[in-house]
Order: sequence, then C-alpha cells, then structure tokens
Amino acid sequence: MTTAVNNQTSQDVYSALGLNAPNSNATKKKNTLDQADFLRLMTEQLQHQDPLKPMDNTQMVAQMAQMSTVQGITDLNKTVKGFQESMASDQVLRGAALVGHQVLVPSEKLVLEKEGNVEGTVAAPSAGIITVDITDANGAKVTSLSVEAKAAGETAFQWDGKDANGKRMEPGKYSIVANHVDTAGKSTKLSTYVQAPVESVTVGSDGLYLNLKGLGTAPIDYVLRVS
Repeated sequence: MTTAVNNQTSQDVYSALGLNAPNSNATKKKNTLDQADFLRLMTEQLQHQDPLKPMDNTQMVAQMAQMSTVQGITDLNKTVKGFQESMASDQVLRGAALVGHQVLVPSEKLVLEKEGNVEGTVAAPSAGIITVDITDANGAKVTSLSVEAKAAGETAFQWDGKDANGKRMEPGKYSIVANHVDTAGKSTKLSTYVQAPVESVTVGSDGLYLNLKGLGTAPIDYVLRVS
C-alpha cells in the first residue's frame, strides 16, 4: 500500500521537492516557496496520499485558491512597482525642466547676490499696509519695506539690497518677516514667498527635490510659480 504523506519525514518531503533540508549550521539559500514549488508540493501530496483517505476536494480547491491569490498579489505588486518607477521618471523630467528657471517657494529667507534686486510675495488677507522687516545673519535689522495691499490676494515686494541708509549690503542670506495691518488697525503675521533659481534636482525616497541657489532643497510640490 502507498505510504500516506503524514508518515513522511521532513527529509523525504524536501528531497521530493529537490530542496535541501534546513540545517541550523548552514546558510539558508531558499526560505520561501514560489508558484512552481507550490505546484510540486501539491503533486507530491497527491502521489503520496493515503488511498483510503484521499485529499478532500474542498481542501484542494482552497489550496489552489490560495495559490491564485498569492500569484495575484505578486502580479499586482509588480504592476504597482512599474507604475511607481514610471511616476519617478516623470518627476525627474519635470524637475530637470525647471533647472535654470526662477521658482516662487515659501521661505523665511532670501538670498542677496552681488548685483540686482530680490523679489518676494505675500498673500494679503485684505486691503491694508504690509511691512517686510529684513535682518542679517546676526539678527540685526537691515531695513523695512512698506507695500500697500489694495485688496485681498497676492502682493509683491522687492528689495534693492540696500540698508536703511542706502548702503548696498553684502551678498548672502537674510531673514524676512512680513506683517499686515488692515484698515481697522489689526496686525497679522503673513507667510512669505521668494524667488530663487533652480540649480539642480535630487530624487529622494519620498519624491523630487529642487536644489535652490542659496536656500538649499525644497520639495517640488512647494513651487507656486515658475518664471
């Protein structure tokens, strides 16, 4: 009579599958079963089953359904991975197209070059006066800019790089703080946005980053406008 599968040793099963039995002192070369191994294992189970107690059809269907589910998940993972790689490539192309352009990004810093002005933007909640205070690396106040917001919305400001006495400041990074005073005298601190040139792009584990001259890196999603 054919020997039942339940009476086989683990060595017999591994030998039937063409696998080496686990050895605690040896390095494991294979610790998972793929689809081919699954089918071979089922075939061996059928060949060595007890004729008086054959495998239940329900059990066989369940095992096949399990195999189908595992294969479906594997295929889905491959599809998702391919989609992610495609999206990453698309992001790199988008970022590369920005190199050499000016982008508007949220920042509490601005970078002054040897020549030229520095431009920025705030979002006014209503009509009023906007004051932008500029300080150096030591926290000393350099100058204040005053801009009128005629209505709620985007209001631009520009610094010519000079202090309150009209002297051109040294190139470098400066801090900015913007406040809005409405017609009723209420003061509100505003978020500031500055123009910065894109020097290069970097692909991170969580997306694409732009390397902005003097400001460091910023996620591509932070870009409000390109010029």
